[in-house]
Amino acid sequence: MNLTKRQIAATWLTSVTLFVLSGCAMVGPDFTKPDAPIADAWSEQGKDTPNEILRKGKDDTDYRDWWKVFQDPVLDTLIKKAYEDNPTLHIAGLRVLEARALLGYAEGMLFPQHQAITGDVLSNGLSKNDFAYTPGMDRYYPRASLGFEAGWEIDFWGRFRRSIEAADAALNADVANYDGMLVTLTAEVARVYITIRTFEKRIMIAEENIKIQQQSLNITTVNFDNGNTTELDMQQAKSLLYNTEAAVPLYRLGLRQAQHGLSVLLGQPPQKLDILLQGRGSIPTTPSSISVGIPADLIRRRPDIQQAEFLAMAQSANIGVAESALYPHFSLIGSVGFSAIDSGDKSFNNFLNSDSIGFTFGPAMKWDIFNYGRLKNQIRAQDARFEQAIMQYQQVVLDAAREVEDAMTAFQQTSEQAQYLNKSVAASKRAAEISRLQYREGIVDFQRVLDTDRYLTSQEDIYIKAKGDIALHLVALYKALGGGWQMRLGNHFVPEEIQQKMVERTDWGKIMEVDEKILPEEH
Repeated sequence: MNLTKRQIAATWLTSVTLFVLSGCAMVGPDFTKPDAPIADAWSEQGKDTPNEILRKGKDDTDYRDWWKVFQDPVLDTLIKKAYEDNPTLHIAGLRVLEARALLGYAEGMLFPQHQAITGDVLSNGLSKNDFAYTPGMDRYYPRASLGFEAGWEIDFWGRFRRSIEAADAALNADVANYDGMLVTLTAEVARVYITIRTFEKRIMIAEENIKIQQQSLNITTVNFDNGNTTELDMQQAKSLLYNTEAAVPLYRLGLRQAQHGLSVLLGQPPQKLDILLQGRGSIPTTPSSISVGIPADLIRRRPDIQQAEFLAMAQSANIGVAESALYPHFSLIGSVGFSAIDSGDKSFNNFLNSDSIGFTFGPAMKWDIFNYGRLKNQIRAQDARFEQAIMQYQQVVLDAAREVEDAMTAFQQTSEQAQYLNKSVAASKRAAEISRLQYREGIVDFQRVLDTDRYLTSQEDIYIKAKGDIALHLVALYKALGGGWQMRLGNHFVPEEIQQKMVERTDWGKIMEVDEKILPEEH
C-alpha cells in the first residue's frame, strides 16, 4: 500500500513539474518589426507649387472623413450607403469573424485537447479456445462501463502559444484587409461619382455649344438662300455642328457606364440611383490646400502596410510551431470510470459502487525521431516564407510611397494645368465673339468663325475634364495616404441583418460583439 502511495505521489509530482515547466520554453524567433524603406519627407513638398496646396499637417481628422473636403452632401450619402450595403466589404467583414473564431480555437488548444465521457453495454461471447475459458463456466456474459477520459498535451515548447500568436496576427491582418477594402471602397465611390459629374458637365457644355453652332448654321443657311455666301460656308457649319453632336452619345455612354458601376458599389440596381444622385450636379471642388503629413505616417495609417506586417508576424510564429516538432511532446493522460461484468452473480446491481471504480493517470511522452530531415526542412520552408513576408512588407511600403508621390504630382500638375486652361477658355470665348461680330460686318470670312468655334468647343471640354481630373487625383491622394477606414471604429464588421441570420443558424457567442481591442484607433 505504501508503494502505491509513492507511485501516485511520484506521478503527481512529475505531472506538476511538466505543467510548471510548460510555461518556460518557447522555441522559434520572437517577431520584430521589419525595417521600412521610407523617406523623411515627400519629394513634392517644399517645391514651388501653385497656392502651396500641400502642407505637412498631422491632424488625422483630415483623413477620417476626407471626402467631406468636397462639401458635397450627395457624395456623403453615397459613401454612407456603400459602407452599409457593399457586398465585397461584407465579405471582408465575415472573414474577420472567421478569424476571430479560429483564434478562439487556437486559444482552446492550451487546455486539455481531449475530453470525453464514454460508456458502453456490450454482450460478450468467450471462445472455448480462449485462455481465460475453463470448462463449465458461462461463456456468454454482458459487460458495462461508464467513465471520463482526458488527454492534455503540455505546451512545453510553446507550440500552442506560437499558434495563438499566428492566429492573433492573422486576425489583425484580416481586420487590416477589411480597413483596406474600406479605403478602396470610399475612394472608388468618390472616383465614380466625380466621373459621373464630369460627364454631366461635358454633356451640358456640348449642348450649349450645339445651340451656338446651330445659330451659326442658321445664319449661313439664310445667307446662302439669299445668295450672300457660297454653299461651302453652310456645309462647314453643318460639319462642325454634327461633329459636336456626335460627341454627346459617347459622353452619355461613359455616364451610363459610370452610373452602373456606382450601383454595384452601392449594392443596388441602377434604377434606384437617380433618386440618390438628385439630378445633374457640379463637379466637386477641391480645397485650396490639403494635409499630406510625412512619409512615416503611412506606416501607421495605411491598412495594406499593417496587413503585410501582421502577415509577417503570423509567419514568424509559424517557424516556432514547426520547430517545436523537433522536440519531445509531453502529455498528461487519465481516465476514471465504472466497469462491471455480470457473470450471473448480479454484479450490475453494484455497478456504481466503489468496487467498480477504476482509473489511470500519468504523464506520457512522444518524440518523433528518425524523421530523415523532414522536420528540419519544414522549419526551413517556414523560415523562407517568413523572409518572403518581410520582403513583401517592404515592397508594400515602397509601393505606398510611390502612390502618394504620383498622386501628389498629378494633383499639383493638373491644378496648374487647369489654371492655364481656364484662361484659354476665357480667351477662346472672346475670340469667338469677335469673329462672329467681324463676320457680320464682313471683315473676316466664315472660316475664321469656324476655327474659333471649333477651338472653343475643344478647350471647354478639355478644361471640364481637367477640373474632373483634379478632383480624381485628390481622391487618389487621399486613398494613397490611407484615409477613410476610421469610419468603421465602434461599428460591427457585418450589418445587423446578416448577423441575425447567422445567429439563427449558429451559436456565435461573443464573437460578433464590437471588439475595440482589435486594431486600436491608430493602427
